[in-house]
This record gives sequence, C-alpha cells and structure tokens, in this order.
Amino acid sequence: MTANILFSARAALWPIYEPLITRYLTKAGISFNLATDFPADQVDYVIYAPDGGIADFTPFTRLKAVLSLWAGVEKIVGNKTLTMPLARMVDHGLADGMTEWVTGHVLRYHLGMDAQIVNPNHDWVFAPAPLAKDRKIAILGLGALGEASARALRTLNFQVSGWSRSPKEIEGVTCHHGADGLSLALNGADIVVLLLPDTPATENILNADTLALLPHGARIINPGRGPLIDDDALLAALESGQVGHATLDVFRIEPLPSEHPYWAHPNVTVTPHIASETRPVTAAQVICENIRRGENGEPFVHLVDPDLGY
Repeated sequence: MTANILFSARAALWPIYEPLITRYLTKAGISFNLATDFPADQVDYVIYAPDGGIADFTPFTRLKAVLSLWAGVEKIVGNKTLTMPLARMVDHGLADGMTEWVTGHVLRYHLGMDAQIVNPNHDWVFAPAPLAKDRKIAILGLGALGEASARALRTLNFQVSGWSRSPKEIEGVTCHHGADGLSLALNGADIVVLLLPDTPATENILNADTLALLPHGARIINPGRGPLIDDDALLAALESGQVGHATLDVFRIEPLPSEHPYWAHPNVTVTPHIASETRPVTAAQVICENIRRGENGEPFVHLVDPDLGY
C-alpha cells in the first residue's frame, strides 16, 4: 500500500524537506506520495508545523500519525480534534546544537568572560575562576536536550545536578524529581539552565520562591521556553543581586517587544531565539523513521503524552 504524506508547514520549507524525505523513504523501501495538498480523508501521515494551516484534524479519517517538525508541541497538544498519535521532534542535530549553545554560555559565565572582554576602563584585572569541578550547575529538564547538555557539562568536570518531573538516571549527574527534588537541584547552584517544556506544571517554575533558593549572584540561562520564568520575579532578583546575570533566548512574546525592560537591563543578555533549531537533514531522518515504523507495523517513537503535554 502506498502511504500518502501531507507536508503541512511553511511553504519555504517544502523545497528543503521534499528531496530529503524522498531520499530517505526511497532508501527505506517505502512506497509513498508526498505533497503539500491531499484530500483530508486520503492522508496517512501529516508532517506538521503550527504555521502549516491545519487547525481541525476531524476530516483526516485515515490518519495514522501527526509528525511534528517542532520539538515544542504546546501549540498542538491541546487540540481536541487531534485523536491520533502525535510525535514530537527529537532530533540529534537539534540536541547537538543546543548542547553547544548551552555549554558555550555556561563556560562564558564560569570563566567570567564578559568582565574580561568588555572593559571600558582598560583595567588590567584578573580574577581566576574556580575549576569546573567546584562549580555547581543545575539543569531543569532532563529530556533529550537536557540530558545531552548535562552529559557534555559533566564531561567538562562540572558538578551537574538535574531535575525532571519523573525519575531519570544519567551517569555522573545527580538527578532529582518531584516538588522536593526541585529544591534540592536549585540549592547551591551557581548556574541554572532551563530546558523544560511549556506546560501548566512548568509555567513560572523560576519565581520569587525558587530564585531565593539559589546562592546570591547565581546566573540563569533560558533556552527552553519563555513562560518558565516569572519575569517580574527575575527582574526583582536582578535588582537585588540575588541573580547576578541572566541570558535569555526565549520569551513569552516573540520578538521581544522593544519596550521590555530586559533589553536595557545591564545584567541581562538577550538572544533572538537562536539557541538551536531543527536541522532539516537530521529532522527528515527522524520523520522518515516514524513513517517507516508506521508502514511496517512497528511502534512510533517520540510520542507525546497528552496528559503531560509533551
């Protein structure tokens, strides 16, 4: 049987993904039709992005799975018409890119590079950083991206702790979970990295109470999701010195409005949602592997749990 695959994403992505998907499915021996338009009742798989235009999945009566091009699924997981399996993007290219970005900014904070490079008074000042083995890093979120970042930082000899909603085991990383575990992960953490999904349970996970658990002058790095941080609480913590600096790549409203206080704050670094992005070559491989599985009666991978929201 030939699988009909609907590509529902920005038009600009079609010429990038079409040859890649065609190559990998042909190599896998899958018979398929791939297009940007099909009668809904003839579609077997939807390759999905929120900007592709599909809001109602009810007409897709023979759909086997929706395969997201995005790692975050908060824009689709609550769709009541989506009753078929939804797989999120777990892309090793995305994980590698995120690990490099996180590691770079952790090292920037660890080594004090901002003070060393930006020195308008030309002061010849040198304050040696502690070794990585004496620096505590907390990673909130131990999914594919968080685990990859935790492993890389541990390889550099940092003390790495992590927190997730469910129990995890990562060699060399102290893993915590649940409400009590969050406090344990944050206590004593010099640098906190946020790599959680955006769900009702994670919104404002960094707030006045949790920021108070950190040592004075701690650093925050957020390449995860904007709503993970209570912005007012973070600004207050920056003003008091409880948080020494924050590097923020994601925000509740994007692009970040020009009048937002983060732009002008001397202890905030704003980056324009660049921490990592889906790489078409590796993402196409992930999508095609799930189609191969579906066509061969094997279980899909990276399925979303609607109750958890990721």
